[in-house]
Amino acid sequence: MITIDPKQISERESYKLLIGSIIPRPIALVTTLSSQGVVNAAPFSYFNIVTADPPMISVSVQRKQGRMKDTARNAVDAGAFVVHISDETYIQQINQTAASLPPHESEVALAELSTVKSEKISVPGIAEARVRMECVLEQAIPLGGTQETPAADLLIGRVVCFHIDEAVYDQGHIDAEALRPVSRLAGASYSKLGEQFILDRPE
Repeated sequence: MITIDPKQISERESYKLLIGSIIPRPIALVTTLSSQGVVNAAPFSYFNIVTADPPMISVSVQRKQGRMKDTARNAVDAGAFVVHISDETYIQQINQTAASLPPHESEVALAELSTVKSEKISVPGIAEARVRMECVLEQAIPLGGTQETPAADLLIGRVVCFHIDEAVYDQGHIDAEALRPVSRLAGASYSKLGEQFILDRPE
């Protein structure tokens, strides 16, 4: 067994250990709306469920040299964002949204995705997604780094509306095989839904 103290290695080395160990990670395609009306889209694999009552999800947006990324800044300014579940049907386009564009350019246009109006918030969603969640920003928490220059912004969103394609919806459940989700591994590697098995929870 190798024992490593994170204080003795670089941030990049810690990053490699984390993304190589915590796998597979679900990918959230997040849309936000800038104050200039530009729809921003970007994928994030630091993403998960927070609670079901009320439904909340979290997305961690890493900063660049202490500066907030467009996604975090827009979410804070507008108080809302939309999370889309990544799947095989549009993963190539999702990957395109990871391009570094200036704030006045839209990754949605670059990836040739289509926007769709949201029901309860001002931020548009992506029509190609088969599961999307309209979120009101519950909290934005600066984390890591130093007090002056945090390393990330943890966005906690309260889901105020679910949109689910009938093809993946089965009597209140999501059909994982029909959804064909894609998850992130390390580097440029991704994974599809593999073999499934059932383990009953002990009493």
